Amino acid sequence: MVARHPVLERRIGHRFQDPALLAQALTHRSFGSPHYERLEFLGDSVLGCAVTELLFQRHPDLSEGKLSRIRAGLIREESLARIARELGIAAFLRMDESTARNEGADRPSILADALEAIYGAVFLDAGYGSARDVIARTFGTALSQLDPESVQKDAKTRLQETLQAKRRAKPQYRVLAETGAKQSLTFEVECAVHELELRATGSGSSRQRAEQQAAANLLKLLEA
Repeated sequence: MVARHPVLERRIGHRFQDPALLAQALTHRSFGSPHYERLEFLGDSVLGCAVTELLFQRHPDLSEGKLSRIRAGLIREESLARIARELGIAAFLRMDESTARNEGADRPSILADALEAIYGAVFLDAGYGSARDVIARTFGTALSQLDPESVQKDAKTRLQETLQAKRRAKPQYRVLAETGAKQSLTFEVECAVHELELRATGSGSSRQRAEQQAAANLLKLLEA
């Protein structure tokens, strides 16, 4: 019999008809199968759609470009990890001892992936409407305190603008590796500014997420 997680269910605002879905969403690959990666793949798309709908409804006067920038800021890894910490997801994650010892339960990438997996699990358990409601609830503070005029641009945009201001060439991105099963790939990407002989890497569950992380890491090198 699969154990329920009533505390976490109350926090997200959804009681699972099939508690095995939530158990899977909280299981890291290191613990065994079924783990959360396929649910994370699904939840990533559900999250993007739901946040787009919520922003579209709440901000009818904003342009497509500004809505896209706000959405990118809301669903980037750091933002998802912060929400996961607010929900206390780390306490419910299942992973092997080695990963746990290496602070796996507090790793932003793992927290973000687990949160997206929970959204995917809710979608399978009760449909898009329920998943959207859970996303609206868990993003409540971020959405209510959102100031469209002060939304920070994503790392790739900030890096490109920084280089343009210095009259430097655009950064180049390339995929170094793709690991994992087809439905749950992990991408490792390099971001390089050859003119400055600078390069940084990033990883993520999508190429876009990995590129953003690599750009953020290269920005840190520039600032240093």
